[in-house]
Amino acid sequence: METTAIATKFVRYDVPELETLQNAKVYLLREKLNKSDKLSRAEKNWLAEAVNRNAYFKRAVPLMGYRFGFEDILKTYVVKQYGSWAEYNAPDKTSLRSIVYGRIDQIAEITK
Repeated sequence: METTAIATKFVRYDVPELETLQNAKVYLLREKLNKSDKLSRAEKNWLAEAVNRNAYFKRAVPLMGYRFGFEDILKTYVVKQYGSWAEYNAPDKTSLRSIVYGRIDQIAEITK
């Protein structure tokens, strides 16, 4: 499996060195995936929440001016809820269900 960069800078201003973020949860998750380790259920649920609740990226998590990309493990889903469809990105359907509130009528995975 190809190793993905831990993070890339996405802002123009000065930010702390990436090494100062080594204890951040998102940094540890990206590092774990680069070592080809499996994520636990709690980690998958946290990742689904972090990806879908940020305003900057659809398939990454921002932290202090750095973009932590998870394109390699995220899948795209559309969810039908209350008569309308919404798009989400998550590692799997179970983690998606943990972040979507209310009754879900249907979930479909989008393949490219």
